[in-house]
Amino acid sequence: MNRTALYFSAPKQVELRQEPLPSLGAGDVLVETILSAVSAGTEMLVYQGRFPRGLEADPVIEALRGGFQYPLTYGYACVGRVIETSKSVDQELVGRSVFAFHPHASHFVAKAESLIPIPLSLSPESACFLPNMETAVNLVQDAAPILGERVLVLGQGTVGLLSASLLHEFPLEVLVTADRHELRRKASVDIGVSASLDPGASDFHAAAVRLSNRKNYDLTLELSGSPSALDDAIALTAFSGRVVIGSWYGEKRAPIDLGGTFHRSRLKLISSQVSTIAPELSGRWDKARRFEVAWRALERIKPENWITHRFPLEEAQEAYRLLDENPNETIQVIFQYTTDK
Repeated sequence: MNRTALYFSAPKQVELRQEPLPSLGAGDVLVETILSAVSAGTEMLVYQGRFPRGLEADPVIEALRGGFQYPLTYGYACVGRVIETSKSVDQELVGRSVFAFHPHASHFVAKAESLIPIPLSLSPESACFLPNMETAVNLVQDAAPILGERVLVLGQGTVGLLSASLLHEFPLEVLVTADRHELRRKASVDIGVSASLDPGASDFHAAAVRLSNRKNYDLTLELSGSPSALDDAIALTAFSGRVVIGSWYGEKRAPIDLGGTFHRSRLKLISSQVSTIAPELSGRWDKARRFEVAWRALERIKPENWITHRFPLEEAQEAYRLLDENPNETIQVIFQYTTDK
């Protein structure tokens, strides 16, 4: 049996390859993909060729082991259906909808224990947001918002919207977001945030301070993917405040103003990444517990409303070109392989 797999072959070039699927070994299952979500952050850095060569794609996810170098497969949000199992795997798994951290492909073979059963209450469209929701949960845990704080979120892509949705559940004094794209600002306002601003506006800083009762923010999350946004975060965060940096910039560079008020403000810059649990939580939290929190959050927030585009895998080049050239028209892009039954 063959599968269709998506490969990034060079900067801004993707291709589909027909590949034979390996035979099922002990503990293996065969999954037919229903849909997979495209990451507008990390995955676009791969598409654009703006990733550090030699860096391991992911040290935790088995399907993403190996360095960033062309040609490579990538993607980490597949929802599918188990269609075959090896003899050593419970046959009741056949027909079950599952989530897998796996690159974009029509079919794949994986160890049964690496798959995450999808709650029956969730649609495949909602389930494909699991990695981004887990990231949002991790960001909010690292941010540790406090009752009555003033919070600013820079970037309202999928991760930013999910993070803002979680933060909106806290009793904050004010929650303000920012994004350059009107479509994403509107989605943010629909969540119920205090306001969503354009960081490219000439009065952005003044407007952000005005919305926070003429004070800087206790907590700022930088989720825009733009390293220059760190200057906005530093300028708008109060004395002894926290800046949580959830963006991965790849090889993007920008001068950061660490002069001025930064040194005297005693700001805390916090690097947040979902592959690990924060050390201070690791005695009580593990990945399984965080996934349970993420599933429940998906049920509450219903992020499938943010899917703006669906493409068959055969139109992958068009999908990536859209994200690269017209991100203002998108929030979440997915590849649709088959319909759920």
